[in-house]
Amino acid sequence: MLYNIADRIKYLRDKAGMKQIELAKRLGISRSAVNSWEMSLSTPSIANIIEMTQIFHVSADYLLSLSEPLMVDISMLSDEEKEIVLRLINCLANKGDSK
Repeated sequence: MLYNIADRIKYLRDKAGMKQIELAKRLGISRSAVNSWEMSLSTPSIANIIEMTQIFHVSADYLLSLSEPLMVDISMLSDEEKEIVLRLINCLANKGDSK
């Protein structure tokens, strides 16, 4: 489980196959700044947090460890199976609306 922004940045960067220098260049900062974030020595600015949400396609809540979404890879399922899974998720998500 990822508990803080430092862990999330490193995880997302690694998952994207990106080196610290590559993330730094995309953000217009130094590699040492990214390293400092990942070591919990400093925290990114709001502007850098917003930019990383766009780079990694995650919400600011996720990056800041305010939410823990569950992600499931269904890419190996057929289109029909994917549709069934999505309908089930929608059905369960809407279950709380009827209370």
